[in-house]
Amino acid sequence: MRHLRAPDARLFSRVASAHPMLPWLAGAAVMGLSGDRGARRAALRGTGSLALASAVVGIAAKSASGHRFLPRPATRALPSGHAASVAAFASAVALESPLLGAALVPLAAAAAVFRARTCSSSDVLAGAALGIGIAAATCRWWPLHVDEPADAARPNVTVPALPAGQGLVAVVNSDAGGDTPAEAELRILLPMADIRLCESGVDLHLVLDQAAKDVLARGGALGVVGGDGTVNAAAVRATESGLPLAVFPGGTLNHFAADLGLVTLKSAADAVEAGYGGAVDLGRVTSADGAGTYFLNTFSIGVYPELVRAREARERRLGKWPALCIGLLRVLADGTPSQVTVDGRHRRLWLLFAGNSRYDPPGFAPSYRRSLNDGLLDIRTVDGSHPFARTRLVTAFLTGTLARSRVYQATTVTRLRIDGMGEEGDYTRDGEVSPAAGTLHLDKAIRTLTVYLPPPQ
Repeated sequence: MRHLRAPDARLFSRVASAHPMLPWLAGAAVMGLSGDRGARRAALRGTGSLALASAVVGIAAKSASGHRFLPRPATRALPSGHAASVAAFASAVALESPLLGAALVPLAAAAAVFRARTCSSSDVLAGAALGIGIAAATCRWWPLHVDEPADAARPNVTVPALPAGQGLVAVVNSDAGGDTPAEAELRILLPMADIRLCESGVDLHLVLDQAAKDVLARGGALGVVGGDGTVNAAAVRATESGLPLAVFPGGTLNHFAADLGLVTLKSAADAVEAGYGGAVDLGRVTSADGAGTYFLNTFSIGVYPELVRAREARERRLGKWPALCIGLLRVLADGTPSQVTVDGRHRRLWLLFAGNSRYDPPGFAPSYRRSLNDGLLDIRTVDGSHPFARTRLVTAFLTGTLARSRVYQATTVTRLRIDGMGEEGDYTRDGEVSPAAGTLHLDKAIRTLTVYLPPPQ
């Protein structure tokens, strides 16, 4: 056994001296590239918590070094930075994904025990406690996401069961921006479905119109593969034609599909074959002349339409996410508040957001819905009339006090009137920018949308 001691000591020395962040960042990269939404959220929270823990320990170490000499070994610190980092990462991942956490927590515990060979047990315990506390504290700024489908969309509504997709006419938007070749996968999942690819440059609305007419003539259901803008266009056709809609997530974000509980193409295909559905609200935007349209997720005015245009101008060169980040910086730097009248009250607003049904979490950026047919509009505004409104908004968000900030207001209503939009230009619904009329009325559509939902387990 003696001949193994030297290699063992060298291996231990290398592991102990390795930067504590590297293996966990590699794990975060794997989770982020997995394509699973929960794993991506876990990777983001884990990476952020790890960075915060490292920063806190680094600040504490610098402060301590000014008052006392650190005894050998040089890696000794109170608390242990290594233990704080691994505990923060594993705890944060476990908050978002208990399954991934169950795999990582034992590894983190083993790493902490391993680290105790170069640090005292009290250092390691203090570091682990600090890391866990930092991971828990992130929930104040970034509340946990709820993956369950929206409850109110669950009641059963009669929709046809379509084994192997027979009777389904599904339109696939090739420009939707998804990560996988949705058309090929869908043909495998539903081999008898009539799948139509809308190529780049072809009018999506014309393709959807023809698909809806064919479903009305044959019987069955309309399907759509794409992001929220594409799904919005299909939802309008389905509602006006009285057809059930099968939503297949095929875009970048897929907010509506996620709220329905349809997070993969397979989950949507299973719902089509099972014939289980529900009824959901449609938000409605109507101008003074009676012309109207709908939104499934959100409506907004203010800086968001400018942000969409800034992103689209750079998206082809940089990709969607880098273009979004650069666009956001430019809009915040160059943008000005909108002058509008809301329900008879003059407002100077950076942003007015209207959600189709109440969004969670309250007091933060709206992320998901627990209900899709509550009859309400979730209204959130960022007031631009206060001094240093932008700075106060960012400060309130970073400190977790946004719900109590004077620049931020949130309420729920059943209808809303906005005047003065003709001078301000555009509005955004479900991520698509549209020109605004001088007066806009927001409410809920009289008719609901029938959609396929994951069958009960």
